[in-house]
Amino acid sequence: MAAAAAAVGGPQPPQPELPAPGLALDKAATAAHLKAALSRPGGGGPGAAEEEALEWCKCLLAGGGGYEEFCAAVRAYDPAALCGLVWTANFVAYRCRTCGISPCMSLCAECFHQGDHTGHDFNMFRSQAGGACDCGDSNVMRESGFCKRHQIKSSSNIPCVPKDLLMMSEFVLPRFIFCLIQYLREGYNEPAADVPSEKDLNKVLQLLEPQISFLEDLTKMGGAMRSVLTQVLTNQQNYKDLTSGLGENACAKKSHEKYLIALKSSGLTYPEDKLVYGMQEPSAGTSTLGVQGFAGATGTLGQADSSDEEDQDGSQGLGKRKRVKLSSGTKDQSIMDVLKHKSFLEELLFWTIKYEFPQKMVTFLLNMLPDQEYKVAFTKTFVQHYAFIMKTLKKSHESDTMSNRIVHISVQLFSNEELARQVTEECQLLDIMVTVLLYMMESCLIKSELQDEENSLHVVVNCGEALLKNNTYWPLVSDFINILSHQSVAKRFLEDHGLLVTWMNFVSFFQGMNLNKRELNEHVEFESQTYYAAFAAELEACAQPMWGLLSHCKVRETQEYTRNVVRYCLEALQDWFDAINFVDEPAPNQVTFHLPLHRYYAMFLSKAVKCQELDLDSVLPDQEMLMKLMIHPLQIQASLAEIHSNMWVRNGLQIKGQAMTYVQSHFCNSMIDPDIYLLQVCASRLDPDYFISSVFERFKVVDLLTMASQHQNTVLDVEHERSMLEGALTFLVILLSLRLHLGMSDDEILRAEMVAQLCMNDRTHSSLLDLIPENPNPKSGIIPGSYSFESVLSAVADFKAPVFEPGGSMQQGMYTPKADVWDQEFDPVMVILRTVYRRDVQSAMDRYTAFLKQSGKFPGNPWPPYKKRTSLHPSYKGLMRLLHCKTLHIVLFTLLYKILMDHQNLSEHVLCMVLYLIELGLENSAEDESDEEVSMAGPERCHDSWFPGSNLVSNMRHFINYVRVRVPETAPEVKRDPPASTSSDSLGSLQNSGTAQVFSLVAERRKKFQEIINRSTSEANQVVRPKTSSKWSAPGSTPQLTTAILEIKESILSLLIKLHHKLSGKQNSYYPPWLDDIEVLIQPEIPKYSHGDGITAVERILLKAALQSRMNKRIIEEICRKVTPPVPPKKITAAEKKTLDKEERRQKARERQQKLLAEFASRQKSFMETAMDVDSSENDIPMEITTAEPQVSEAIYDCVICGQSGPSSEDRPTGLVVLLQASSVLGQCRDNVEPKKLPITEEEQIYPWDTCAAVHDVRLSLLQRYFKDSSCLLAVSIGWEGGVYVQTCGHTLHIDCHKSYMESLRNDQVLQGFSVDKGEFTCPLCRQFANSVLPCYPGSNVENNLWQRPNNKSIKDLIKEVEELQGRPGAFPSETNLSKEMESVMKDIKNTTQKKYRDYSKTPGSPDNDFLFMYSVARTNLELELIHRGGNLCSGGASTAGKRSCLNQLFHVLALHMRLYSIDSEYNPWKKLTQLVEDVNSQLGNEDHQPEVPILYHDVTSLLLIQILMMPQPLRKEHFTCIVKVLFTLLYTQALAALSVKCSEEDRSAWKHVGALKKNACDAEKSYEVLLSFVMSELSKGKLYHEEGTQECTMVSPVAWSPESMEKYLQDFCLPFLRITSLLQHHLFGEDLPSCQEEEEYSVLASCLGLLPTFYQTEHPFISASCLDWPVPAFDIITQWCFEIKSFTERHAEQGKALLIQESRWKLPHLLQLPENYNTIFQYYHRKTCSVCTKVPKDPAVCLVCGTFVCLKGLCCKQQSYCECVLHSQNCGAGTGIFLLINASVIIIIRGHRFCLWGSVYLDAHGEEDRDLRRGKPLYICKERYKVLEQQWISHTFDHINKRWGPHYNGL
Repeated sequence: MAAAAAAVGGPQPPQPELPAPGLALDKAATAAHLKAALSRPGGGGPGAAEEEALEWCKCLLAGGGGYEEFCAAVRAYDPAALCGLVWTANFVAYRCRTCGISPCMSLCAECFHQGDHTGHDFNMFRSQAGGACDCGDSNVMRESGFCKRHQIKSSSNIPCVPKDLLMMSEFVLPRFIFCLIQYLREGYNEPAADVPSEKDLNKVLQLLEPQISFLEDLTKMGGAMRSVLTQVLTNQQNYKDLTSGLGENACAKKSHEKYLIALKSSGLTYPEDKLVYGMQEPSAGTSTLGVQGFAGATGTLGQADSSDEEDQDGSQGLGKRKRVKLSSGTKDQSIMDVLKHKSFLEELLFWTIKYEFPQKMVTFLLNMLPDQEYKVAFTKTFVQHYAFIMKTLKKSHESDTMSNRIVHISVQLFSNEELARQVTEECQLLDIMVTVLLYMMESCLIKSELQDEENSLHVVVNCGEALLKNNTYWPLVSDFINILSHQSVAKRFLEDHGLLVTWMNFVSFFQGMNLNKRELNEHVEFESQTYYAAFAAELEACAQPMWGLLSHCKVRETQEYTRNVVRYCLEALQDWFDAINFVDEPAPNQVTFHLPLHRYYAMFLSKAVKCQELDLDSVLPDQEMLMKLMIHPLQIQASLAEIHSNMWVRNGLQIKGQAMTYVQSHFCNSMIDPDIYLLQVCASRLDPDYFISSVFERFKVVDLLTMASQHQNTVLDVEHERSMLEGALTFLVILLSLRLHLGMSDDEILRAEMVAQLCMNDRTHSSLLDLIPENPNPKSGIIPGSYSFESVLSAVADFKAPVFEPGGSMQQGMYTPKADVWDQEFDPVMVILRTVYRRDVQSAMDRYTAFLKQSGKFPGNPWPPYKKRTSLHPSYKGLMRLLHCKTLHIVLFTLLYKILMDHQNLSEHVLCMVLYLIELGLENSAEDESDEEVSMAGPERCHDSWFPGSNLVSNMRHFINYVRVRVPETAPEVKRDPPASTSSDSLGSLQNSGTAQVFSLVAERRKKFQEIINRSTSEANQVVRPKTSSKWSAPGSTPQLTTAILEIKESILSLLIKLHHKLSGKQNSYYPPWLDDIEVLIQPEIPKYSHGDGITAVERILLKAALQSRMNKRIIEEICRKVTPPVPPKKITAAEKKTLDKEERRQKARERQQKLLAEFASRQKSFMETAMDVDSSENDIPMEITTAEPQVSEAIYDCVICGQSGPSSEDRPTGLVVLLQASSVLGQCRDNVEPKKLPITEEEQIYPWDTCAAVHDVRLSLLQRYFKDSSCLLAVSIGWEGGVYVQTCGHTLHIDCHKSYMESLRNDQVLQGFSVDKGEFTCPLCRQFANSVLPCYPGSNVENNLWQRPNNKSIKDLIKEVEELQGRPGAFPSETNLSKEMESVMKDIKNTTQKKYRDYSKTPGSPDNDFLFMYSVARTNLELELIHRGGNLCSGGASTAGKRSCLNQLFHVLALHMRLYSIDSEYNPWKKLTQLVEDVNSQLGNEDHQPEVPILYHDVTSLLLIQILMMPQPLRKEHFTCIVKVLFTLLYTQALAALSVKCSEEDRSAWKHVGALKKNACDAEKSYEVLLSFVMSELSKGKLYHEEGTQECTMVSPVAWSPESMEKYLQDFCLPFLRITSLLQHHLFGEDLPSCQEEEEYSVLASCLGLLPTFYQTEHPFISASCLDWPVPAFDIITQWCFEIKSFTERHAEQGKALLIQESRWKLPHLLQLPENYNTIFQYYHRKTCSVCTKVPKDPAVCLVCGTFVCLKGLCCKQQSYCECVLHSQNCGAGTGIFLLINASVIIIIRGHRFCLWGSVYLDAHGEEDRDLRRGKPLYICKERYKVLEQQWISHTFDHINKRWGPHYNGL
């Protein structure tokens, strides 16, 4: 080290006194500086010289020693208390809500797994913007969650850093950083158009990559190095000395000038108007709510990772309207000024911003944060540059990436309360933020067109601007929300009046934005999609800061804050009303959903009353202001009704979208809830008559509320009247019964919300979390997944575990309401308030109906139940006056009367709401109401004559006799003579109450308004005629109206009783219940009234009315006593005619249906049997084809296209609809029971050596090595991989019909999920996927019946016959349609699989190949059916596989083609099996030719298929049995041979001895001991048993063989053959398979096949050998067979032995076994590199059949236009691939050229999938789902069960 230092020219380290750096070290400094300067050839590109300089720097730092050792030395002094690992986007991190103090807390995977988070509420997420690990930082998370490494807090045990270690660093680094800054200065050119050309910037950054990386490496050296860097970066003196630009260096001067130019534009005052903002920024990919996954956004929806990206809008702007600029006078000057830099850190940050936050720089700056001193300095610097950041962001092209990087930094700084408080106090953080936000929004303001378009002074943001549309503002807003979440910061904000004024000013920019004007004539031609930007802006920029502030106003001590906010809010509102020129009438046909000022006011009021015990009246304005306040929210409610009534349909779909968003769960508690609450407050304080009439006027239904049967509505079309009236009444019901802000506790609210959501539909846990509106502010307490959420959920709902029907869709775990919730808590009002789609209300009612039916509570169609409400908070008692005002009573009376008289446009819904309002009134009546009439003092108003008082209870019994109405002259009422007593002319001048009543809502409302306005100047009863606006004319003004007087003589009570009669359809149906049972009056809550329809509701109301007043009780009784005169026989009304017609039509429809059903029954039967059953076990007939009765000789088929039935014939053949697919399922069978596991560590690997396919491949290649090729191809079967499986749905069609059907599909332009060109189609009847048609062989299908003659021929004769039949040449049948079809289907079968799975011959194109392929198809189908039956035939019967099987037809097609290749009779194995050859030696043939395969090496099942397919069809049963018997002898001999090889030498000699003794017994040929010993002695002639050596051990079992174990071995060896043969017999001859126990399967099958003599007794233990029936003397033929082997084993003993031992006991195929927890798979595979391209794939996937790791869609591993997954699916599954997508947890199926998403087999604790791991909750294997997947794979039913297929174009 000394030498190195000396070389530089500095003092030796041991010297104690170090002079100030920069003086004495000057030589070294200049050297380093020179070196840096020289290494820059003319400011050009740094090349080798640069690298050299970097190396030199490293060398200097290390003081001449090795750099690596130096790093290690520094690391030793690292007090690693914090993790601080910085990551970039797409990194997988964790967030634990249990441990987090700040909602932005995040942990790297390592720290998370090392800490203990069991039972915590955590999730894994993909970082969207990048972040840093907070482990060890107790400001952000609780210490209990720290990992093992960061729990040790003390830095005491770490020794002090020796001075000399870092001395050089302190000296070299300032130069190095200055050098870096020089580069940055020079590289930056102030662009002409104010848009830096990104190319240039990126170039500079690329050149600097090694330097910045070097700095980044330094930060990773630990605390010691970081503190050196902090000193360097924050030292102001160093900065001054080095960067002043005064030196003699020209380079330095130039760069300094550039720097000064760049600085000029950094202040806000820089004249910016000439710039065009948001220069066509690309439409952002991050949606407004989609910014949550980054490490620390204050989760916009409370849950920081639920990205909600569906609603991203298109990028249409509104066209640039003229901009409005505000004066900049209000702003704080210091924020506006040009920046001044005092340290390296500040200038570095400046350039970082200028260069738009390059990732490397960001990471470097963040990596330094664990250093506390740096953290503070950096935070202050960041705040100082805040305005500059905003300017750069607005201009940026890549605002998305830049936003993410900004937040990546700011979230690390502002989540820390201590730091935030410090910066707020010292750097005016709040002022800066608010000013910057205000400034940012000012760039896109336009004039508001609300209300008074010409003279409006109000400006609003233009939602079409890129700034809003692309959410460019979110980093700033997100920072603001983040700091407001800290109590200390929020307090300062709420105390600072200036800030509050500025903030309200900011909020008012959003007040009334995105104004909608109703299109009245044309449909709007361009549907603007800006509304989403508007909603997002209000939610993020206004509502979320509001929730943040509210969370700090929870206690009484904070009253002052609320008063402040409310005060400035009202001021802002007053300014707004003045600015838009608002008096009392809102402008017609326009609505804005955005009233953030109203909502601020409402929410702070609510908080004041609920938490701070403020007196409501002390924060309310005067009556006039209240009237203004209520207008706009009420306008929104009316517009909602209009939108749902399709009155805005010309505005396009987007207006519906707005109405939905307004009530949608993420927005509702910041939008509709405050609006309704504000209206409730206004209603509780304003005159109720005024309020009610305003409501009906806003909803435009005033004209409808008349007693007359006809009316004219000046403002509403007839077709909209009904839904608008329903809307108005529903709104009143919601207004009067909602208690969200009027006294419910948080838990009650949560419960009500949850019940409402569950009643609409069963919900999954995650969708419930999403649908329950929680406070968007994460610190509010009710966090999703919090304790209260779970406990309420378990109280109201039952969990329904996921169900699986094979063939059904995959269900998720759902929550469904408990019975008593339906019974007592179902609240239709809440449901209506929360439904986004109207159909959900209906769905809730349907579910409610179903519950009542099921529980036997009510059988009919119930009405929405009336639900008791929580008691009102005393401050809002005035709300109930609405129910006791005459205006409402007149409306209710009128509506009841109209409903009774069947006027048009009234619905059951209207009646329901009317009754609901009456009931609400009875429930909330004033307690002091006495039975005597209360005389009304006060001015006589025009409707005082209707009702005496304002109490509903007494008004109900008041009779109204005459009413005067204005009606059109055409109305029926005009004809009658008016009663003489009326002589009225003007409105309201009737003094005498016996005469007709007149009522005009509008006049009433005007009068009220006037009264309120004039209250200050004159007496209350002085009526001034208001100025009527041109819109509302007095009702009498239209000329064609005339006056009529109606005789009514009803009261509300009498109307109710008559309604009861009308509803029940009976006269006098109502009988007061208390006359029978006086108890009713004492205990009013009777369960029988709680559910029911309108009749029940009326009874309940009458009972309540009687309870509340004795007078009512008496009057009800009186009304009931007067027997009501029968209702005059009416003409059948249109409505009733409709219902009658409906009934008739229904009856007719039913009859038609019956007929159709009868016709379909036959088809249906076959369809049902075969269509979808994957897993049923009925013992049905295998296929409809075999159902023909025995006496019919020809099978009859139905064609599902033309509907005709008839036999299949040569010239018009019928065919079965079949699906051909290549399958490698058989090849996946293995011989050991232990399942294969998916590898989850590097050590675990899967080798495919023990699969069935591999074993067969090895065997075939072994045979081909030593024997004649053509003979080898007859000795085995292929098709274990890529075999063709044929399955049918069981439906048949004429082949010519099918061709025309395909033609029509080809011309059909509809996009199908299949490709017609490849011959794919769906069965015309059951829509099952298919791709070919298998012709049915003409003739009988019941051969067995013809040939069941007693079989008395000897086996010798039969053998002869078989030989002759095989010898006949198979002439190809004449050219018929049938034979053509058979040929084409054979072609299809061949083309189904790839060439490599068909060609095994050494000579390509040899006919042996085809021969082998054809009989192997039969083998594949038999083997697969066996697997579908579970691998054995114990269950017997025709299984479902049997139903789908078409082996019979398939056999005919194969046999027809096999007969074309006749086997040379010389080579026919039949001879070898049944005849002794005289001349043994001739067999060996010439030595130079390869011999044929010895018969003992032949696969017996293959021989069976060859023999049978070579026979002319139809085959006779006796011949079949004969072939089986002969082959069985061979099989048994093979078993003995294999057994003999497995025995040890001692065993063999013992057995030889035993057998020799018995050889001459009579049944020697049927005794296995004898045969075994004979085989042993024959084989020992060769060298088979010699050459023992070491390898012997592998085959020999260590245990000695007992007779039992031998018998077992022999049976197991023969069973597979017996099973396949029995199946074949079952299909060819239609014989049933017997069911049996597993132990007796062998004997049962043997007797079924006719191997066992029928007289066989089963007493003594069964011996397999008793089935033998030797065609020629056993010992001779065995000798002959063994001889063939002997000659082979003399040369190749090893191979000979291997070929003898055939492994025949395969276990069923299985998919790989998956681990319990998904995380184990994810952690291993998501970082694993691909073995082909050695990169970490973007979309890794793993094959669930063989465990191969592949890149999904990866271009890196593409081969000849096939991507890796598709390629693998062909190699591993012959076209079927099952892949688990690691990053999404879903399974994808590839089938041929199509693919589909299957679903996930991993579910979370609530039984839900987590596709794309969005929620990141722990997932566990769902065994049932995995079984279903495996079942579909084995049964080849993916195509039938999964519906959503699409082409993959080889791109997966």
